[in-house]
Amino acid sequence: MPAPGPMGYALNRTRQAYLARHLRIAETHWSRFCGLMCTDAGSFPAGQGLWIVPSRGVHTFAMRFPIDVIYLDSDKVVVHLEENLKPWRLAPVRLKATSVLELPCRTLSSTQTAIGDRIEIALGQAAQE
Repeated sequence: MPAPGPMGYALNRTRQAYLARHLRIAETHWSRFCGLMCTDAGSFPAGQGLWIVPSRGVHTFAMRFPIDVIYLDSDKVVVHLEENLKPWRLAPVRLKATSVLELPCRTLSSTQTAIGDRIEIALGQAAQE
């Protein structure tokens, strides 16, 4: 994972499904640029996530594994999805997006996240189930 920073969680309110119970927030220029570069897949398991804010698109240069990507508008509504984005790719830029969630592969399918879903992102720990 990237350098330590603020921690939180991401919950798909529409589907009532956690996207990430351990969400790092990349809000500085350097943390947004670095993202998940050079991270091992083993240190980014299901339940982890990276929220890049602000962002309208991402790259997977210097990454070692594919990811799922959720593009969010200013109200944290899903405006675009990239499933199984492979390493060394440039994802599309979406002008409606103001932030992006990077998640482990298969998070989108396991949570059935879709365009139009409302996402809750908050600092602190996720509620225990």
